[in-house]
Amino acid sequence: MSAGHVVLLGDSIFDNKAYVGGDPDVVAQLRGELPSGWRATLLAVDGDVTSGVARQLAALPEDATHLAVSVGGNDALGYAYLLQEQAGSVAGALALLGQAQDRFAAAYAAMIEAVSATGLPAAVCTIYDTPPSEPNHKVIKTAAALFNDHITRAAFARGTWLIDLRLICDEDADYANPIEPSAHGGRKIAQAIAAFVSGDDGARYSRVIGATRRPTG
Repeated sequence: MSAGHVVLLGDSIFDNKAYVGGDPDVVAQLRGELPSGWRATLLAVDGDVTSGVARQLAALPEDATHLAVSVGGNDALGYAYLLQEQAGSVAGALALLGQAQDRFAAAYAAMIEAVSATGLPAAVCTIYDTPPSEPNHKVIKTAAALFNDHITRAAFARGTWLIDLRLICDEDADYANPIEPSAHGGRKIAQAIAAFVSGDDGARYSRVIGATRRPTG
């Protein structure tokens, strides 16, 4: 495989330098995981939401060969206030959350269309759970599932690779705080991105049939 150039888009899942002290951030660890001659560029910005990826794409290097996107967590955090809203029933609470889910879905679809329009191989990441020891872990995990549903749908409908951070960052050591990856978690994320760009057959993959076309004639 010829040398490539991986570009990281999104939020602080990739732009985590401020949270790891003197340890390497995700892009530094990715450079160490990539084959000789490969490059990695960080365009992700701490604090960005889904709509910010369009701005990041405007700075895409001309020689980019692969894109990795991790975004949506800050969008979900923007709806955290809904967890404190009063509802008369479980159905009412789900309807309230469903409205937020629909707004997120529209923004995420626009983002992934912009990424797909580059014509480059791309992988998107799910929103990960909080550390298992976090007191509100179960509530946050359940709420995040509403947004992850649309991330997976958007990816599978377009044949985009999916990096499931819920399965990758699955221990307390993977987190610098409840919402940012530590150097330990960052290394695991970097390894997953490297597996994507290299097409590593030794990685553990699932196969998803998201859509099929009926034969004509």
